Amino acid sequence: MGLKKFPEKKGLYDPAFEHDSCGIGFVVNVKGIRSNSIIRQAITVLENLEHRGACGCEPNTGDGAGILFQKPHEFFVDALGADGITLPAEQDYGVGMIFLSPDSSVEKNTKRILEEIVFQEDQTVLGWRVVPTDNSSLGATALGCEPGIRQIFIGRGDGTATGDDFERQLYIIRKRAETEIKTAGHDEYFYAPSFSARTIVYKGMLVTWQLT
Repeated sequence: MGLKKFPEKKGLYDPAFEHDSCGIGFVVNVKGIRSNSIIRQAITVLENLEHRGACGCEPNTGDGAGILFQKPHEFFVDALGADGITLPAEQDYGVGMIFLSPDSSVEKNTKRILEEIVFQEDQTVLGWRVVPTDNSSLGATALGCEPGIRQIFIGRGDGTATGDDFERQLYIIRKRAETEIKTAGHDEYFYAPSFSARTIVYKGMLVTWQLT
């Protein structure tokens, strides 16, 4: 039996990028226009992707699936403004999506260490946000190890340029946090799905986010 031939290169499609994957959806406006409709379409895709690669013994416990999208600046301005936190211009802050221990004392210590790392890297902690979640669809196994989900907002330091320079600093903060928090044994739940001034990752099986 002959092997199936990939289509020829055309437009945005290039057969050189073909590879095995467990399931992915891609929704885009080719003109780069942001819209709520794109997010809602992405959520529809997410609802049809139960997991990234594996399910456990329960049909409602898996390794998760999520969406990656541009940082919603206007939404964050409103959301944090309600808590008395003022955000700078869009290019002047980054957002860390953080999983951490549900134990309040461990959470407090994790935040302290992360804030110290941010300070040592000459950036500024603008504030934290508790991410609204809905765990009603999770299985018992997932519920047994469900992390707390927070967002940390990091202001760009005066000595850091916007763009790639700031992204590098955020990457350094993220990698240091992984080493100095999780690897060091302070918080076994610690994980940063995203840490960027440009994009945000949401794990759809853990997070329900209402957009208007």
